[in-house]
Amino acid sequence: MKLIDLTIPLGIGTPPWPTYEPLQVKYFKRLAPNGANGQVLTHSNHLGTHLDGEIHFHTPGKDMASLDMDFLVHEAAIVDLSDVCGDYDVYTSKMVEERVEVKEGDILIIHTGYHHFGWDQPNANEVRYMVMHPGPDREFADWAKAKKLRWIGVDCGSADHPMNTIIRDWMPRQARQAEKVFRKKYGMGLAEFFDDSKYQLMHLEMFPYGIIHAECLGGDIDLLLNRRVTVGFFPWRFVDGEASIARCAAFVEDAEYAELMKKKEKMPKTKFGDAYDPKHVENLNKQVMARKY
Repeated sequence: MKLIDLTIPLGIGTPPWPTYEPLQVKYFKRLAPNGANGQVLTHSNHLGTHLDGEIHFHTPGKDMASLDMDFLVHEAAIVDLSDVCGDYDVYTSKMVEERVEVKEGDILIIHTGYHHFGWDQPNANEVRYMVMHPGPDREFADWAKAKKLRWIGVDCGSADHPMNTIIRDWMPRQARQAEKVFRKKYGMGLAEFFDDSKYQLMHLEMFPYGIIHAECLGGDIDLLLNRRVTVGFFPWRFVDGEASIARCAAFVEDAEYAELMKKKEKMPKTKFGDAYDPKHVENLNKQVMARKY
């Protein structure tokens, strides 16, 4: 058994979710004269690849230490939606099930393609990564509850649509862009589509049901799209933790791993060595360029 890393690199340049504390690192001792290097870190929990716990939004929910390994490691469906969802779009359960089999109790990993705009990528664009990625409506949330999904992972800044968060108020220029998209594509403005009854529904409506999510996945995710595979997420055993930075990995058999590494050799790489498929960025940009508004 071999592992495929689905984690983005974590450094001082990794953007946290907007307004959250970034990673700050300082040395408190060095090899000379202390005989060892030692560092002190300051950061929020919502930085890099991380898991939101129930108590992030649900007071009586579980903390990170209460999550069983059987919950964190399980069969998963990994779906690529970069061919149907561009900037500010809304994805649906139908889009997912058209591309991959999703079973009751699964982990679901959604590849929007927006990890290609992450800080470690040649097409890095922090605003697009955090503020312009697609997201779901309540239809998707209800489907996830019916499927009794374990947890959901996304390769962008949030499992919620960014315009269904406080970002809508913080980024007025992008909100005006999204308003045009929603009126043309969905026949209504942002305030009507995502009214107060839906606010941050992937957090507020899902966590009481135990369906939490991981955000900012990436790594070699482009090797594993539209298929089923066992996935594990490994946060700290963090008592009273409302979220946790973590590693995420997919488990594959040795023979398949060898084939995937051959595929990786032929793909372009980020500066940290992760493979990426430029076609995903092309697909996303084509969808945006095709818009007449």
